[in-house]
Amino acid sequence: MAMMLATPCRAGEAADAALIARGAYLAKLADCAGCHTNAPTGQPPQPSPPFAGGLPMGSPFGTIWTTNITPDPTYGIGRYSYEDFERAVREGVAPGGKRLYPAMPFPSFSKISDDDMHALYAYFMHGVAPVAKPSPETKLPFPFNQRLGLTAWDELFAPQERFEPRTDRSAQWNRGAYLVQALGHCGACHTPRGPAYEERGYNDGDPLYLTGGTNDHWSAPNLTGDPDSGLGRLSADDIAAFLKQGHGAGLSAFGSMVEVIENSGQYMTDDDLRAIAMYLKTLPPRRKSGHVDTDPARNAATVGVLRTGAIEYPGAGVYNAYCARCHHADGRGEPGKYPALAGNPTVVAPHATSLIRLLIEGGRSAATKGGPKPQRMPSFKGKLSDTEIARVLTFVRNAWGNEAQPVAPRDVSRMRSVLHR
Repeated sequence: MAMMLATPCRAGEAADAALIARGAYLAKLADCAGCHTNAPTGQPPQPSPPFAGGLPMGSPFGTIWTTNITPDPTYGIGRYSYEDFERAVREGVAPGGKRLYPAMPFPSFSKISDDDMHALYAYFMHGVAPVAKPSPETKLPFPFNQRLGLTAWDELFAPQERFEPRTDRSAQWNRGAYLVQALGHCGACHTPRGPAYEERGYNDGDPLYLTGGTNDHWSAPNLTGDPDSGLGRLSADDIAAFLKQGHGAGLSAFGSMVEVIENSGQYMTDDDLRAIAMYLKTLPPRRKSGHVDTDPARNAATVGVLRTGAIEYPGAGVYNAYCARCHHADGRGEPGKYPALAGNPTVVAPHATSLIRLLIEGGRSAATKGGPKPQRMPSFKGKLSDTEIARVLTFVRNAWGNEAQPVAPRDVSRMRSVLHR
């Protein structure tokens, strides 16, 4: 499996244009800009320059600020040798022995091939403009501010191994596995974490790998073949389209996944998109949650409730008043505009975290080259009470054949508290 198209650039050697271009593409595959560029939407503050850091990332231990990874010699990585760069990316250790917090997905990046690592180094040293801008200092409370403790964390939880292609699989499967497990670091969001914030698996041989996780108050869905809350009912073409434009099979990207589509997915080659989709479609169903009954009679029953205004279904009235205009009485939305709620894996996921946050904050769909026009979902923080949000989400999670756990008002109240909304 070819991971590199040019001769590696060793430290101190001049980087050629092809190698830098290759590194630029790899940086998009890894979505480096997603974490290391502070690009808030809407009103000021203004976005920071590319890769200048300064993005606040929520963690169970406090806010972690991302670093400047431009080649500025004072505030960035301009003085890094290749060995410095490689150790920081793969092992989470910056020059001087400073340990990086595992918000940096170095356990996944440890699998990046040597050729790809050299290309990334060439790009960040010769293809990125230096920015003389310091990043805010991460100040976590004790004992999490003691970085020496990360040495033990790394020993216990951070694998140090390159990706090894499987001889019993095709080149396309291996390419997809490499992109998902290494550069794409999909498990950083889509794999559950343990009490020490460690990912509960780093490849498809681990039973919890890609079965869904929660980060920064967003729930990343199950990517295994579960037909209800996973990808079981999506085709490989659906998955590739979703990664490219943020829409596929009636689904729409939201939350932090929007930035992944905009910074990474839309720039992937069709071959890489197909490889990722093909790999994901081979993952067996795991960590089943919720249920979707596809019997048309179930959908018709919900449509009847909404059209007759039956009051015995709490939340139906709220749905009619605020949601039906876009998502419609049949819950099928409009392809390329508004996502379907009927049969949506996120709707029947074990946790309604993302749904609650969406209703409180609102959101938008991805803006991609050649993709559908972005749509915005309004915030309901000032329109709906905690009880009304809980009721409408409980209704949606159990309408049209959806079957999932109800949402309690205290769940909404807790989310408002952490979001300060």
